[in-house]
Amino acid sequence: MGLPLRIHAFLPSSSANGPGLRAVIWVQGCTLNCPGCFNPETHSLAGGQDVPISDLLPYLISLAPSLEGLTLSGGEPLQQFDAVLALLTQLRAVTSLPTLVSTGYTWEEVQKMPKVSDLIACVDVLLTGRYDVSLHLGRTLQGSANKRIHLLTHRYTLRDLEEVPDTEIFITSGGEVMASGIDPLRFS
Repeated sequence: MGLPLRIHAFLPSSSANGPGLRAVIWVQGCTLNCPGCFNPETHSLAGGQDVPISDLLPYLISLAPSLEGLTLSGGEPLQQFDAVLALLTQLRAVTSLPTLVSTGYTWEEVQKMPKVSDLIACVDVLLTGRYDVSLHLGRTLQGSANKRIHLLTHRYTLRDLEEVPDTEIFITSGGEVMASGIDPLRFS
């Protein structure tokens, strides 16, 4: 079956989760439990679905010609470090898709993780820091003012990130309404 990534949701096309049209993977599982988290349904380690990297990668490759990039969010992507690293390493080897990873870990915590240099080599933008509802922005990909943006390559600028729409609304084929992006209606 290969190394799995536990996924909460997948969106093949989004404009509110990074610059341009992007695929978005929300991983399942997070033990950080930031009060006021916009995605509490992604916290349970038992939820979601295990998807083998060997199944996910060909699908992402097939979408690549119509995408600007890939965004990983959560849950907490770095609590599935090996699977995330395997996916991003393989994706970087066969596509030119830029990647954005949003983590609740601080930059200092990320720096202490094993194989962090391998991860950084596969990521273009890393958003770090726990969500703080008292510092909620309601705009930008940061979510709260304490989160930090790390431009790890020259593919994007801060202006590129500032121009990302805050939220988008979808109606699924089943009639379900889905919101994606930062929650602009949340009040602290």
